[in-house]
Amino acid sequence: MSVAEIKAGDAVFGGPALVIIAGPCVIESYESCLRHATRLAEITRRAKLPFIFKSSFDKANRTSLSSFRGPGLVEGLEILARVKREAGVALLTDIHEPAQAALAAKVVDVIQIPALLSRQTDLIDAAAKTGCAINIKKGQFLAPWDMKAVVAKAESAGNRRLILTERGFSFGYNNLVSDMRSLVIMRGFGYPVVFDATHSAQLPGAGAGGERSGGQREFVAPLARAAAAVGIDGIFMEVHEDPDRALSDGPNSYRLDELPALLDKLKRIHQLAREAD
Repeated sequence: MSVAEIKAGDAVFGGPALVIIAGPCVIESYESCLRHATRLAEITRRAKLPFIFKSSFDKANRTSLSSFRGPGLVEGLEILARVKREAGVALLTDIHEPAQAALAAKVVDVIQIPALLSRQTDLIDAAAKTGCAINIKKGQFLAPWDMKAVVAKAESAGNRRLILTERGFSFGYNNLVSDMRSLVIMRGFGYPVVFDATHSAQLPGAGAGGERSGGQREFVAPLARAAAAVGIDGIFMEVHEDPDRALSDGPNSYRLDELPALLDKLKRIHQLAREAD
């Protein structure tokens, strides 16, 4: 099944290579951000896989009011711009309000629409009008075919540089399930698809009276391998050098030092899946 090729930095979604989107969930500091970006660039370069660095300037959808949100729009974009220059990486970050779109587009290569905001028409319209590549995460509450209407919103604003991401579907309380059919269905819209392996292993919400989301890190690799076998264009992973001390999404973040071995497996599975097509 052919899809549009979407270029972002040196990466091409829908091209022959599996694109890796990876980084810590939130910008914890400039030093941490640069350290992770540099290491991830080295790992993906050795794996010969295109790479886009991901980190958020603000985590607006936190479970608890006391949770760390990040440095905010202005300082966060300044940090990302420095990391882009110094590490030589392409960037992805998410936005939560229409007014953030134009500012983010001046710095990043891909604007991301968070899953919980995937039906927000004004947000998608503002992001699309920047002309930047847009990664739209499918809401945990949406069927894959519902994303066709989301795609139409972006297209109506004149943007066809679209990428669609699967990150699991709400299944009962505080749980997600990954339906691999979703990847095939959304790719049928003519745009590249990405599988978010780490958020798919998240246990969203507080649960049992807690104040932060949980996660099942042990399922990240199996889910990523399964998605690569189905046939995808990219893998999204929140990666951290010390997930147990990460300031956001630590329980479902993948360990940085374990990433090279996983990428080797994903690359081989992706190649076999493309040959099967």
